[in-house]
Amino acid sequence: MADALISLGSNIGDPLATLHQAIDYLKSDPDVTIKSQSSFYRTTPVGPVQQDDFINAGLHLTTTLRPDLLMQRLLDIETKMGRDRTNAVRFGPRVIDLDLILYDDVKQKSALVELPHPRFRERAFVLVPLAEIAPDWRVNGVALSELAAALDDGGVTRID
Repeated sequence: MADALISLGSNIGDPLATLHQAIDYLKSDPDVTIKSQSSFYRTTPVGPVQQDDFINAGLHLTTTLRPDLLMQRLLDIETKMGRDRTNAVRFGPRVIDLDLILYDDVKQKSALVELPHPRFRERAFVLVPLAEIAPDWRVNGVALSELAAALDDGGVTRID
């Protein structure tokens, strides 16, 4: 079994209901167990595209899947929920976004996933929820709680 941290986000339709549906898909996966779930957060979008705020959350999973297979499951859920990554605007609105952020202490770069996620240290909308559920998880000797505390989290507001 491996531990993994997943970031979830949505800003199209009913984002909160969408995130609950994505979590339900993960709960029904026999190769995945959700150990903990963060609160939900309203977050300001990152990037040049004008769009609605996101609702974000984080999950701590255990899984028997290797990183590439876990990422493929996440992509399959996105597709099932209506996301088309091939025609999407970069940093644009998303019905659902599921990212594999950390997987044990694995460092990997494949066609499907890069671990740790290459930009997670810069993103309060990822770090704040993950630090809530895994504050002591260390990346290169630094705890997620420390990484989150070092960021400006002004655009991240807990909603539950």
